[in-house]
Amino acid sequence: MEGLILNFRRSVSNQYNNQMIINVDLDHKDKAKQLVGKTVVWKSPKGTEIKGEVRSSHGNKGNLRVLFEKGMPGQAIGTKVEIK
Repeated sequence: MEGLILNFRRSVSNQYNNQMIINVDLDHKDKAKQLVGKTVVWKSPKGTEIKGEVRSSHGNKGNLRVLFEKGMPGQAIGTKVEIK
């Protein structure tokens, strides 16, 4: 299953560099809750991989909140990830 990185998880004054919001084309948050605990892999253009884990759903449209093992670069926004 593939997803698209939308943005960092953030508030008005803080940005969490190791947490991303991912869109998976699910239409409801109950379907997104079934993916909690799955592994997410982002591959950079140079070939390095950063792994993460789905922690929870985000919002009512079926987006996911993913905690990665280290901070993600800004170039990751708008790229695809693989959910296993």
